Amino acid sequence: MKHTLIAALSLMLASPVMAGGHAATGDAVAGEAVFGKQCVACHLVVNGDGEKLAGRNGKSGPNLYNIAGAGAGMVEDYNYGKSIVTAGAENGLIWNEETFVAYVQDPKSFLRTFLDDKKARAKMSYKVRDEEDARNVYAYLFSLSAE
Repeated sequence: MKHTLIAALSLMLASPVMAGGHAATGDAVAGEAVFGKQCVACHLVVNGDGEKLAGRNGKSGPNLYNIAGAGAGMVEDYNYGKSIVTAGAENGLIWNEETFVAYVQDPKSFLRTFLDDKKARAKMSYKVRDEEDARNVYAYLFSLSAE
């Protein structure tokens, strides 16, 4: 049952990123404002050339550049928790709009559900409470991604 659910989720979760290149339904301008208030304390967006596109001094969270379509827990030079690595590397969790929104609204509960493990933990303790804000942040990050 668990493997069937994971396979179904993987297909469902990957398709929005691949469907015509459109993967974000939120408002990127509104997302920039939310990112500037809620995310910058922990996260940066730095492109492959080392140019900082967003954020201040965020060092406690991973770089969010090119997160759309990326595997969870796979940004180099970041020490992830075991649960997020297990979700991504071992169980195929891909960040698309739906998975990103669900995760940022309640990271620990998301990982516990995704992994079917009541002991799963998330290093990210902050929660983006409003779903629209979470969708807007995803749209903003998507807008900063490489083509």
